[in-house]
Amino acid sequence: MAQVRQVQVTFDCAEPERVARFWCEVLGYVVPPPPAGFESWDAFVESLPPERRDSAFAVVDPTGAGPRLFFQKVPEGKVVKNRVHLDVRVGTGLVGDERVAALEAECARLTALGGQKVRLMLADGFDESCLVMQDVEGNEFCLD
Repeated sequence: MAQVRQVQVTFDCAEPERVARFWCEVLGYVVPPPPAGFESWDAFVESLPPERRDSAFAVVDPTGAGPRLFFQKVPEGKVVKNRVHLDVRVGTGLVGDERVAALEAECARLTALGGQKVRLMLADGFDESCLVMQDVEGNEFCLD
């Protein structure tokens, strides 16, 4: 039988800290303490060779329940739709207009943080309504 393993979700991006801090606001995640021996993350970053500075950033669920999110700088920009995306569960248990209102309210909050609304997909008799968005670098995610 396979052993259950923890996972980390990794985002390729141009500005790791900026994207990470957006997702902290979306999910209630936090920046973990700096590595042992460093008083702050700034002190840690200063210890790195110049080419490694600002190349990555990570955030964690303060409760320990959710996966660590890791953001790594890559040279290429985003070109196509994500093959994997996060569904942010804000409408669980809600249906109809009440669900749409919850999705739109969270969309307004995230838009103020730099996210972008793509489209609202209304319930079709099989799937409930969801709202497709993009983060600050264009990565798709859904409010579900």
